[in-house]
Amino acid sequence: MTESVRRAAPDGDGADDEWMARVAREASADAGGVPVELLGDYLRLLTDAAVTGRRPRRSELDAVGALGRRAAEQGVSAGRVVRLYLSAARRLWRQLPHLARSTDSDTVTAAADAVLHVVDTAVATLAEGYAAARRDLVRREETLRRELIDDLLRGDSDLGGLVERAEPFGLDLARVHQVALASPSRRLPDTETAISALERVIFDRLGDRDVLVATKEGLLVVIAPADTVTTDRGAGDGGSAGDLGRMMHAELDRLARGRPWQVAVGRPHPGLYGIARSYEEAREALTTARRLRADTAVIDAHELLIYRVLLRDQPAMVDLVQAVLTPLSRARGGAEPLLDTLNEYFTCGEVATEAARRLHVSVRTVTYRLNRIRVLSGYDPADPRDRFTLHAAVLGARALDWPRQPLPT
Repeated sequence: MTESVRRAAPDGDGADDEWMARVAREASADAGGVPVELLGDYLRLLTDAAVTGRRPRRSELDAVGALGRRAAEQGVSAGRVVRLYLSAARRLWRQLPHLARSTDSDTVTAAADAVLHVVDTAVATLAEGYAAARRDLVRREETLRRELIDDLLRGDSDLGGLVERAEPFGLDLARVHQVALASPSRRLPDTETAISALERVIFDRLGDRDVLVATKEGLLVVIAPADTVTTDRGAGDGGSAGDLGRMMHAELDRLARGRPWQVAVGRPHPGLYGIARSYEEAREALTTARRLRADTAVIDAHELLIYRVLLRDQPAMVDLVQAVLTPLSRARGGAEPLLDTLNEYFTCGEVATEAARRLHVSVRTVTYRLNRIRVLSGYDPADPRDRFTLHAAVLGARALDWPRQPLPT
């Protein structure tokens, strides 16, 4: 730089500080009120570059990176903090008096080159610091979210502590919630994509931020307020998977990986312990559907309550299956074809023609099998007195996965 340029810098430390403070305030206003403290020594770096051509040292750039981290931690958007730096550079450049009076194009070009170099390196370093802090914040938030969901689903944590921890996530534990679990056909290599897809569609459709989405034991977990989910059976039934399960399945089915998905939704329950209860119902419904080899896309825990009743006293259910159905094992082909026939016969309202259609066999085959069941077991599917016993035994056999698995001892 020429001697005339050096002399053109603001005179004296007091004037220098006042001039830069004014530039900082104006740049802060341009950026929507971003704190001027986030500029640090940036204005001095620009002035030194314009006057002497000095480039910033590594320690000075590290300080700018630290300011980027501070901006992220304070919740200032990346766009606003970058605008602060660019506005400060623009305003400082226009107010450098030696450049306004200079007629030496080489002087102006050299100063501009030096200032632009500082702007380029400083803003890049600022953005790197900001991005690093955001990654740390996201990792920290994800850890806190996962720990919170684990404690909510376990249901045995301190209530006061959970309420305090749930508040930053917008979760109101006083509301009625329900839990939905989504199971992929195989392990997902990228759970973040699935979580992002679910968050996007749930927030968009339900219009409610009181939702948590995370992973647990290979499943996607959604905790949502039940009063924002429309059910098919009306507001008072408290048991339909409704929109939540179908919404989740429709969105997950768009993903390239994980199909076919199976979604189980627990019943809505109030309070903190209601979340844990709904989760247990959804998990049990998913497990029961797997044992039944059901390929239903959306499973409503309400519809599987009968299996919970049947399996609550497992020894009694084992006795019932053993007494009523094990004689069917003597049939040619084993008990399984006869059990399948009974199941479809009861499911379709005891209409042999519809059962035959579902089984892809003739009506004659169905009637033959029903007669074999009567002969081997002693229970007649057409007799109202025997029908309930046979139906309960068939449901119990499916829940116990018999005859594919031996009965528990």
